[in-house]
Amino acid sequence: MATKALNMKWDASELEEIKEVAKVFHMTITEFFKEAAKDKLSEMKNDPFYRLTHNVEDASEEETKELLNKISELSDDDLTITSSKTITV
Repeated sequence: MATKALNMKWDASELEEIKEVAKVFHMTITEFFKEAAKDKLSEMKNDPFYRLTHNVEDASEEETKELLNKISELSDDDLTITSSKTITV
């Protein structure tokens, strides 16, 4: 697996707090950020907005706005999966 370096700037007091928490759990700061990013990525990928829009790359700006308006109007009940069907091609 290839790795890349990332340079981030943080407020000094926030970074100190992160260091303290990571130390208590015997984690490096890198491990702390990797775990936090993995958790946040999973949360965001499960968000209905992401699930409904991540495959819509070729939409025009007008189509995107229309889609986002429709999505924002949906209730939790509208977003509940009531059935599913698998079609093998």
